Amino acid sequence: MDAHGNFPFLKETILFLALSGVLMPLLSRLRINPVLGFLSVGVLLGPYGLASLAGTWPVLSLFTFARPQDVEFLAELGVIFLMFMIGLEMSVERLWSMRRLVFGLGGLQVALSAAALGGLALWFGNSIEAAVILGVVLAFSSTAIVMQLLIQRRELGTPLGQSAFAILLFQDLAVVPLLVLISILGASSGEGSFASLLGTAVLKGVLTVVLIYLIGRRVVRPLFHQIAVDKQPDTFTALTLLTTLGVAALTWYAGLSMALGALLAGLIIAETEFRHEVEITIEPFKGLLMGLFFMSVGMGIDLRALLAEPLWIPLSVVGLLAMKALIVFVLLRVFGLSWGRSAEGGLLLGQGGEFAFIVIGMALALGLLERQVGQFMLIVVGVSMLAAPVVARLGQSLGDNIDRRTAPPAPDDTELGAMGGPGGHVIIAGYGRVGQMVGQMLGEQGVAFVAIENDAQLIAHQRKAGVPLVFGDASRPELLRKLRIDQARAVVLTMDHTAAAIHAVQGIRRLMPMMRIIARARDEKHALLLREAGASVVVPETLESSLKLTGWVLETLGVPPDAATRLLEQERERRIVALRGSGTT
Repeated sequence: MDAHGNFPFLKETILFLALSGVLMPLLSRLRINPVLGFLSVGVLLGPYGLASLAGTWPVLSLFTFARPQDVEFLAELGVIFLMFMIGLEMSVERLWSMRRLVFGLGGLQVALSAAALGGLALWFGNSIEAAVILGVVLAFSSTAIVMQLLIQRRELGTPLGQSAFAILLFQDLAVVPLLVLISILGASSGEGSFASLLGTAVLKGVLTVVLIYLIGRRVVRPLFHQIAVDKQPDTFTALTLLTTLGVAALTWYAGLSMALGALLAGLIIAETEFRHEVEITIEPFKGLLMGLFFMSVGMGIDLRALLAEPLWIPLSVVGLLAMKALIVFVLLRVFGLSWGRSAEGGLLLGQGGEFAFIVIGMALALGLLERQVGQFMLIVVGVSMLAAPVVARLGQSLGDNIDRRTAPPAPDDTELGAMGGPGGHVIIAGYGRVGQMVGQMLGEQGVAFVAIENDAQLIAHQRKAGVPLVFGDASRPELLRKLRIDQARAVVLTMDHTAAAIHAVQGIRRLMPMMRIIARARDEKHALLLREAGASVVVPETLESSLKLTGWVLETLGVPPDAATRLLEQERERRIVALRGSGTT
């Protein structure tokens, strides 16, 4: 027994592993979000759930967690790996490519939501520090839940999916200054004005981030490169764990949070060629420890508080969802989404997020929030997350109904036949600059076509000019059937977003396996993905523009036009053969 006593938390570890081995496959089979599953298990088996009945039925003590602190250490590791994985997703290249949505849409969402919610917290009598913390953290949504829902619906590549992802990405970025601010406020409580503390927090945070980033560039990348050359998988795993925990420890020694250090470690590796291998290496650890984190969160939620506050907690949950949903709805409309998809996006992002448990927990530990206020807000966020899938489903139904009422009507047979008769038409998915040129030339040749677009303003403008344009998603079978894809001669895809184009190819191919799909690609990598998804012909823009430019150069150098044309055709064929050899023909 003494030997067993040297292994702390043995029962809790075995119980958690047993739950993970049974619960995770079950949740996957039932298509239930794992975050909600672990939260629910934490509530059920925690000290405020069945564990509170262990005095009456002692056998329950074998299957419950009587003390949340028994799993806090492993739960902290879960937070660290969550932040590390988020850092891996934040490469500078990715942020720059989505800068308009990330820093425009995402920045406005966090700023407006934080101002509204923080002002409300201040009105209820909280200090300015507490109001700022609550306002910012409640502006965040649940990355884990929203991303899971988008993936399940296959909507990550849609305009709504891209907009939601951009908002979540900016929220993840905003965690960094918030964690720095809380660390400094907690360490300097009562030692200066809020403005001076904020300035100190920003300065210290920037210096720490720059120092760690420089060290990472000079030390971490060469180490990963050397291990990759030596081809030692076990050492690679050890270095990944060392980087994650080591940088987290450095920020902790600097007086900042370990979660911030883990995010910086992810950012360092995201800029290297080892990013994807690290993601694969760390995935098993992250999944298990994240589950433990959300279980520990559930253990801290006392649902008996709902009985003590039967009015204020439900009202607060509804108020949080309503305020955030309204702000997101307005912003999505401003950024070009339809009325229906904007309404869906507002309800999809209306819940609180997992960072609230980290941030509020830190604020409580540092005395920046009153215990009663912190516990109340944790329950509100937890309940909003539990309700998120239901609210998102309602938002999807509401959005579909709104779009059916507000979107321009689908063209009838007269419109389709106006340029060539019913049937035998071409469907164009995406009616931007490329789609418009394709449509114009088809019209000049008397070929009937109908175009699908998700920009309501563009639709309204083009339909005034007589273009047969409809609102919708080119991958949805019901829309394709309505446009009589079974009678179409071909489908032309011109969308910019890679994921949306691939999703459309897969949807069309499932419905019409023999349909001729001609797709535009930005480059050869994009073209390969479209070929693998099932496109019949793919035209890479960069290849064609490069060949055209090369042709003019060759003619300028005196190469006969016929010879230059043959050379270009040979190069085009060589690239296409290589593409087909790598993908599906």
